[in-house]
Amino acid sequence: MAVGRTAPILQIVGYQNSGKTTLTEKLIQAFSDKGMKVATIKHHGHGGYPEVPQKDSERHRWAGAVVSSVEGAGLLSLSSLRDKWPLQEIIRLYEFFEVDLILIEGYKTENYPKIVLLRSMEDISLLNKVENVMAVITWDDTIQSLGETYKAFHITEEAAYMEWFVQTVRGAR
Repeated sequence: MAVGRTAPILQIVGYQNSGKTTLTEKLIQAFSDKGMKVATIKHHGHGGYPEVPQKDSERHRWAGAVVSSVEGAGLLSLSSLRDKWPLQEIIRLYEFFEVDLILIEGYKTENYPKIVLLRSMEDISLLNKVENVMAVITWDDTIQSLGETYKAFHITEEAAYMEWFVQTVRGAR
C-alpha cells in the first residue's frame, strides 16, 4: 500500500458489554491469518482519558494488530496529547504504517461500514442511530428477523460471519 492511500475501514459498534473487543480480536486474527496487516483504533467512550496502558487496545495488539491505539478526551494513546483527536486525523496518521485494514471499535456516529452488535431487544434502537450498517450480530434469537433488512448472524454462527467478513472485506480491496 502506498503512503497517502487509506486502507479499507470496518467499524465494530454496540453498547457496552456487547462483545466489541472480543469480536475485534477475532477479526484481527482472521485477517492476520490471511496475511493482512491489521490496525485498530478504539474509542474510549466512557469520558476522561483512557487508562494507559489501555486493556482493550492491548488485547488488539496481542491478537496480532500491527498498530493499535485508543482515543479519549483528546489523549491518543500512541501517545500524543492535544485538545481533540478527530477520527479522520488518526486514520491519516495510520497511512504511514502501510496496513491492509483498519478496524475501528466504537465511534458510532462515523459513517464507515459497520458491524453492529445487539445483545438484547433494547439494543435494537442503536440501528436507528447509526449509518452504513454492513451486518448485524445478535445475541437474542427473537431479533433474528433483522435478516430481512440487514445481513444478520446469531452470535453462535461465528464460523459463518467470520468467513463472510473476510470475504467481503477482501473483495472490497
